[in-house]
Amino acid sequence: MLILGIESSCDETAASVVEDCTKLRSSVIASQAMEHRQYGGVVPELASRRHCENIYAVVKQALKDANVTIEELDGIAVTHTPGLIGALLVGVNFAKGLAFAAGKPLIPVHHITGHIAANYLAHPDLKPPYLCLVVSGGHTMLCEVKSYTEFAILGTTRDDAAGECFDKCARVLGYPYPGGVQIDKAAQQGDSTKYALPRPRVAGSELDCSFSGLKTAVINMVHHAEQKNETIDAPSMAASLQRTVAEILTEKTLLAAKQTGYKTIAMAGGVSANSGLRSSMEAMCKKHGYTLYMPPLSLCGDNAAMIACQGSYNFLAGVRADESLNAYASGTAIGEMVETV
Repeated sequence: MLILGIESSCDETAASVVEDCTKLRSSVIASQAMEHRQYGGVVPELASRRHCENIYAVVKQALKDANVTIEELDGIAVTHTPGLIGALLVGVNFAKGLAFAAGKPLIPVHHITGHIAANYLAHPDLKPPYLCLVVSGGHTMLCEVKSYTEFAILGTTRDDAAGECFDKCARVLGYPYPGGVQIDKAAQQGDSTKYALPRPRVAGSELDCSFSGLKTAVINMVHHAEQKNETIDAPSMAASLQRTVAEILTEKTLLAAKQTGYKTIAMAGGVSANSGLRSSMEAMCKKHGYTLYMPPLSLCGDNAAMIACQGSYNFLAGVRADESLNAYASGTAIGEMVETV
């Protein structure tokens, strides 16, 4: 079984071919990170234009690298939600056109389930059910993976995602986009105990997170120091922020594991590449006897390999879409993560 995956939810145009769910045949990514850096973040209109320019060449290269023709494909999987609507539409419409022209099944994939599936490419022995912490620039949630195509959200962020908190704090500290990577690098040179930062909690919902107050606290501390002509120790602030976020997420994951009884835990999403979070989760799992799965750094960020992988499982489950498939900017409800198109 050969599935072509297409991903264009943000600022990476990506295509990949995966064989039999977990065997990676090719993975091509055209990143726009350096272009958006001058603006301090992703410019949606610019991202959409670049996707239009890049997608044909990226898909063609992915097929070439995999030594596969369109005729040999069993299906074409594409991210249809969530993400930047203009960016998503480029991938969805390209995939629809390609599937129609080639006479191949079109397979819709929820971006978050794709991130979770990245673990299967690196760890074929990982099998549901298990608990997964999903952390990225736009999402932070604890998810119960019931099967390869069934998911339940146990807790999520009420405001900012962990990655968004990193990015916005990095900007105020003077670090370039993408900020999460810069926070991680700077933290290696700082004192993580120098700044006391708040740990917001959501009353009545132990597994939910809130990072808006933490982000605001960092921004206010930096602004107050500037007003007093004082200098903020940026690396130490980065280290303090990283430690606080990592501890919050690790504590939430431990609580969810105790409540659900799962002994197998996975991580997914761009922020799962953060060294502080990885170390914190490893220490927690070792202490409590849990088995931890983490994707390699190359599969943490947005890529099409994860979409092709999840698309393969959706394909086997009979998930299909027709020419009416649309893109949706928001789609994190449980019913939307269980693909029923």
